[in-house]
Amino acid sequence: MINKDRLFYGSCFALITTAFSFSIRAGILAQLGTEFNLTAEQLGFINSMWFLGFPLAMIIGGLVYYTVGPKRIMQIAFVAHAIGILLTIYSGGYTGLLISTFLIGLGNGCTEAACNPMIADSYSGLQMNKMLNRFHMWFPGGIVVGSLISEFMTKQLNTGWQPQIWIILVPTLIYAYLFWGQAFPKPKVEGSTSLGENVKALFTPLYLFMFLCMALTAISEFGPQQWTGLIMSKSGASPMLILALVTGLMAVARFFAAPVVAALGQTGILWGGSILAAVGIYLFSTVTGPMAYVAAIFFAMGVAYFWPTMVGFIAQNVPLSGALGMSIIGGVGMFSTAIFQPIIGKWIDEARADQTLKGLVGDAMELAAGQDTLRTMVIFPGILIVLFGVLYFWMRSRKGATTTAAAAH
Repeated sequence: MINKDRLFYGSCFALITTAFSFSIRAGILAQLGTEFNLTAEQLGFINSMWFLGFPLAMIIGGLVYYTVGPKRIMQIAFVAHAIGILLTIYSGGYTGLLISTFLIGLGNGCTEAACNPMIADSYSGLQMNKMLNRFHMWFPGGIVVGSLISEFMTKQLNTGWQPQIWIILVPTLIYAYLFWGQAFPKPKVEGSTSLGENVKALFTPLYLFMFLCMALTAISEFGPQQWTGLIMSKSGASPMLILALVTGLMAVARFFAAPVVAALGQTGILWGGSILAAVGIYLFSTVTGPMAYVAAIFFAMGVAYFWPTMVGFIAQNVPLSGALGMSIIGGVGMFSTAIFQPIIGKWIDEARADQTLKGLVGDAMELAAGQDTLRTMVIFPGILIVLFGVLYFWMRSRKGATTTAAAAH
């Protein structure tokens, strides 16, 4: 017998593990740079390993989901998470951090590859969108908890970065326990288990369009978040509190996603989100002090629904792509973020050099360089405003054509 509640809670704790690995690593980024004498570009390459392992595991997991099964994929996720956490603690330097962060990324990707189609197969319609949003609520929700833990351990307990990494092992052990011995649901879309049908669906115009959009939604969300600590540390606002505020609002928004999805529809949410995200990132690049928290509100409301809505859109509108389609759409988001992490780090290094040539030093130079980088990042949601506007009217025309055909029939 399938225990949907236990499977769902296990999925949530697995995603909390992903969130802890994201937020705690963001919180210790400056400590790693100091201890191992790393440049921002090198820190970017370490970040990119998290985002590179993620899509590789998602895509492979999507390919083998119907043959290997979600249970096996989650067992691999546990092994990768556990080894990656331990190797991070005992890394000893740049190379060790690259390898260990890649393994954690693999565990995170396995989680997405197994849990997204499992939840989609467990529920349908608006209920599926609701549960996918509540599942993905625990990524920002876990980031809130992880960032506050990192802030407390760094500022109040004055601990090093290694004890903070140990914390990631707690939700890892919990999800392993919850999945232990459980049966998983069967795929509900006829034809979705055929790899040939899956691959054919990947090359439809709608899927290819969403593939492009996902690359931009992911970097719009994760680009500013991953570098918040480094960029905003000299702004007069607490970077970890900004991260906690952003992800806390995202978690609340995703929990109450059902009425929003019903009112605006998937395309309306994506279009509106891209506008708010662009406003939020632009404000981050221009304000300091308490106004940074206002920027955080706009940014959070913009990116809150991006990831689960994109996954839900594929499950609902390109159902024959199956688990592979959902895995690849998530994988391209993470792969895009992996590519841009060292690029963003290089932008920061170059902006520091430019501001130094202008005569700025110390905190003033760091703030100016960070805000220059954020202004460059506005281009990502800016492009999405156009693309999601096209999608909005495209889907309306498709729906209208379907309704007319049905009426004629």
